[in-house]
Amino acid sequence: MKSGRQFLTSGVTALAPAIWGSTYLVTTEWLPPDRPLLASTVRALPAGLILLTFARTLPTGVWLWRALVLGTLNIGAFNFLLFVAAYRLPGGIAAMIMAVQPMLVLLLAALLIGDRIRYTHVAACALGAGGVVLLVFKGAAALDYVGVAAAVAAAVSMAVGITLTKLWGRPDGVGLLPFTGWQLTAGGLVSLPFTLSIEGLPTTISGTNIIGFGYLVSLGAVISYAIWFRGIERLPALAVSFLALGSPIVATLLGYLFLRQTLSMLQLVGILVIISAVLLAQPRPVNPRGHRPHDSPNSQHPAVPEPKSPSTAEGRRS
Repeated sequence: MKSGRQFLTSGVTALAPAIWGSTYLVTTEWLPPDRPLLASTVRALPAGLILLTFARTLPTGVWLWRALVLGTLNIGAFNFLLFVAAYRLPGGIAAMIMAVQPMLVLLLAALLIGDRIRYTHVAACALGAGGVVLLVFKGAAALDYVGVAAAVAAAVSMAVGITLTKLWGRPDGVGLLPFTGWQLTAGGLVSLPFTLSIEGLPTTISGTNIIGFGYLVSLGAVISYAIWFRGIERLPALAVSFLALGSPIVATLLGYLFLRQTLSMLQLVGILVIISAVLLAQPRPVNPRGHRPHDSPNSQHPAVPEPKSPSTAEGRRS
């Protein structure tokens, strides 16, 4: 992959976490209070059904359970845990905890995919975590331990979801939108019984709530997840995971613009540090003449094409 195309792919993929960074604002200002399951289900299930209606392609064979696993990790469990954290913690604290996600992907990608851990990756993880702390830390705060546990679990769910999505790839003949629809539908169906049994449906819905849900379904699910899964296909797992650090940046900027929150010089430094970490974690273009034979196909060098189908990937690993 040429450096220009690589940069463009990273930039497009970064749009998804940027959209998700608005989740904190939308959740607290536009959605019914204290309904994380409802928010998660309404975000995923309608979006998945919309995509499946147009795609008309359903998973078969091994992809019946793979779609369920990926939909649960990437959509159902992650969104529910994210909304719990958003309801019970300040957005900054939740973002700080979620910053451990690239470190988890670094380890999982090495264990499951065979990606090499490099010094630059470790440095990027340290920079990213430090930048998030600078961006969102505002002194001592009383922590809701349920919210903390939810944020940690959300980070784990996202890390495992990214790694397995990269490991399994996308089945031959299935487009990006149907693949996205599978996961959104599976995630929504997983959370639907819990929504109905635990929270139930709200007795009243305001116009603001409808706008909030519409935003989550359209931009927050259909568009953003299609962009996200496209990026996972084309970029190394670690590079994608670092792009998720754009969410706290957007959340902080939106809080400053719409909620009259402060934006200090220290926070601006944190934004620059996070951006530096993201750039450091992105793959470097390789000169074919200088390619080293001991580099593995699944390394962070994008010059070696990766298998497009699970069957090809499994054949190469065997």
